Amino acid sequence: MWIYILRRLLYAIPILIGVNLLTFFLFFIVNAPADMARVSLGEKHVTPKAIDNWIENHGYNKPLFLNTTQTGKYIFTDTLFFEKTWKLFLFDYGISDGGRDITQDISERFGPSLSIAIPALFFEVFLNIVLALIIVFFRRTFVEMTGVIVLVAMMSISALFYIITGQYLIGKLFNWVPISGYENGLFSFKFVILPIFVSVIASFGSGARWYRTLLLEEMNQDYIRTARAKGLSNVRVLFVHALKNAMIPILTGIVVLIPSLFMGSLLLESFFSIPGLGSYTIDAIAAQDFAVVRSMVFLGSFLYIIGLLLTDISYMLVDPRIRFNR
Repeated sequence: MWIYILRRLLYAIPILIGVNLLTFFLFFIVNAPADMARVSLGEKHVTPKAIDNWIENHGYNKPLFLNTTQTGKYIFTDTLFFEKTWKLFLFDYGISDGGRDITQDISERFGPSLSIAIPALFFEVFLNIVLALIIVFFRRTFVEMTGVIVLVAMMSISALFYIITGQYLIGKLFNWVPISGYENGLFSFKFVILPIFVSVIASFGSGARWYRTLLLEEMNQDYIRTARAKGLSNVRVLFVHALKNAMIPILTGIVVLIPSLFMGSLLLESFFSIPGLGSYTIDAIAAQDFAVVRSMVFLGSFLYIIGLLLTDISYMLVDPRIRFNR
């Protein structure tokens, strides 16, 4: 298994280079360094000399991919892409175009994102699976029909509706918790309760319906019919046999959510003014801060690859028949 893990980690290197190359290419197709300088310095009263100084100070005056003025390896290394890329693999994110230390910003915003993402992920997965089990248990009854209709209706509603409704009802009308903001320390829970609640409610439609589909596929398998023929109760068949065998696709779905544990939720953090990594990314896109955008895309890609690796390992724990011998 250790050889398999090492091989997967080595595979991550060209993937991360490709992701960074795509981000680099798209960003500089949309914006030239001069455009980024104008946004950073301000549109008014910006002189060509100030723009040139900004570009030179931020290292954007070098060729993008090939430096034809150099020889040997420096043709590729003395370029903007190489200098802005290789340090990322050392997790050195450098300085933002606004002059801030990106690594320090990430470390400061790491906690607020986790304070929302971890409880939200736990409750989303747990409650969605419980709801799906209840609907499947009452299959071909009024409970299942009503549940499916409600789930389809919920997944058809935009997440913005849940955010705005939650802010109005819970935050403004009943005044139970603050509408937005964040505070470090023990009292931070009052600021994250509402975002967590909204995130869980918004996930009910698609999450529970997807888990229901997985469980229904398992309920039609031969081993389920065999278990019933042996006289096992419906509760034991569903909650023990079907649920256990549905864990592999469930784990596959959960891995998609793992990067959000660290990257934060873009919508939630923006609307609730949570100083996390999600709002950090949104602000960087609005400010056309390529250094921050590049760092966040790289970090998200790396975490997604690690999530895939952890999922493969968890497969072996759930199903002992799976071995990583190749």
